Amino acid sequence: MPLTEEQKAEIEAARAETTPTLRATAPGMEQWLYRPREVLDHGLIRVIDYMGDDAAIVQAARVSYGRGTKAARDDEGLIRFLMRHWHSTPFEMCEIKLHVKLPVFVARQWIRHRTANVNEYSARYSILDREFYIPAPEHLSAQSVSNRQGRGAVLEGEEAARVLDILRADSGRAYDHYEEMLSQTRSDGSGQQGLARELARMNLPANVYTQWYWKVDLHNLFHFLRLRADPHAQYEIRVYAEALCEIVRDWVPAAYGAFEDYRLGAVQFSAKGMACLRRMLAGETVTQETSGMSKGEWREFEGALSR
Repeated sequence: MPLTEEQKAEIEAARAETTPTLRATAPGMEQWLYRPREVLDHGLIRVIDYMGDDAAIVQAARVSYGRGTKAARDDEGLIRFLMRHWHSTPFEMCEIKLHVKLPVFVARQWIRHRTANVNEYSARYSILDREFYIPAPEHLSAQSVSNRQGRGAVLEGEEAARVLDILRADSGRAYDHYEEMLSQTRSDGSGQQGLARELARMNLPANVYTQWYWKVDLHNLFHFLRLRADPHAQYEIRVYAEALCEIVRDWVPAAYGAFEDYRLGAVQFSAKGMACLRRMLAGETVTQETSGMSKGEWREFEGALSR
């Protein structure tokens, strides 16, 4: 569901207010402030506030009194060194606060990243909107036969239509019952109080949308993105991570470039994997049987080599 005219007006009003500041600002991030980035069918991400930029990372690493006198390429080189050698604390000097609207089942994955501050919309005090995530047909997949937590082939034709009909019907029916239980007047006109909101919400399905404010430092945000922007992550949380990647790239371009190079685009090998690589480089033929790895380890090793 698109933003209402009232919501759009609130956003534009917030963006129209400017205040002089001595704090560092990131021009790329200023363009994102308050503006919603649409995700899925009813979801969004908005930047509410942020602190720091690439210079803040460098300043913390050098413990300098200002932005310093080093050339930009020296700063970028230092950031890449910090990322390459897993020096995390300088990246913790940058923070971001986000407004996120997302399906409940995505939120339950997201909340596993516990190194953040979260305040979620309370269905104990307020009534949730009639908004549900219904997958687009191209994202309606069968269970993978080789991966217990993965997807297989896309459902097509009558089977896809049947599943979508079930999802829509069940979501609508559950919300109808939710509203009915909340009603202050019973159908028989007795006027008895409806069920408490904190109890009525338990009838809603996991695809209903919730919202929260999520504040996190850059180090822990990079950890979130490394896992959730990975091609193997579940699609519904991956699209949020990919949207966040766009925002972070504009916020801290040097840090994001290092992250993209050393985390997103990198692979890690075990000690056994490194031993196999050395044997391969020496011209030896190595198989799973001669590698010392299990079948699962070997499959992952071959997958890393083909990335």
